[in-house]
Amino acid sequence: MGIAFVAMLLVFHLWQARRPSQELRLVLGVVMGAALWETGLIRTGLIVYPHGALWPGLVPPWLLALWVLFAIQLNVLFRWLRGRWWLAMALGAMAGPLSFRAGAALGAAHIPDPAMTMGVLAVGWALWMPTLVWMGARHDGIDALP
Repeated sequence: MGIAFVAMLLVFHLWQARRPSQELRLVLGVVMGAALWETGLIRTGLIVYPHGALWPGLVPPWLLALWVLFAIQLNVLFRWLRGRWWLAMALGAMAGPLSFRAGAALGAAHIPDPAMTMGVLAVGWALWMPTLVWMGARHDGIDALP
């Protein structure tokens, strides 16, 4: 049900976009990159998702749906980070690991080695966030909203 809701939000987002093909290209790029990133975290044993994986060792579909939600915010909520690369890195390094920690606290994930995992996530997100903001700028189908 959640994935269907995310699909409806994506359709609405694309409907509102001035250039929906650009926004869709952004979403697909982010989700493909996220699938690789998350699969790496799973395969190295840093994170275990106990529920919802269709195939062992791969990213659960519900998690990819969360990445879709994140991607559609890049040209809306995170537009202000464009050109502020150090701030994007700092935000990623702090907020990225905290979101995984929150997911683990809710029971959606298990983190066997919290110190190692949080360090990897901090470094990964310090690189991910500015990259995602740059991708948003490159594939901006929203333009500045009035």
